[in-house]
Amino acid sequence: MKDITLSVPDKDFPSFIKLVKNLDFVQIKRAKKPKSKKEKLLHELKEAVDQVNLAKQGKIKLKSADQLLNEL
Repeated sequence: MKDITLSVPDKDFPSFIKLVKNLDFVQIKRAKKPKSKKEKLLHELKEAVDQVNLAKQGKIKLKSADQLLNEL
């Protein structure tokens, strides 16, 4: 199973959840929002480590430093 994170406007959230709940192959996990700056930082670090681990396993390809600089 693959995970996906979506951002939905507050006003559309109830109808979106209702739609997704009708899909029997979708499991909904409610994400807890970080409560403090420290929790937010730890969450972001965990996501970064997860991405590095996926890159090491060859499951995703990370951008090079040149690509990052070109985006700026």
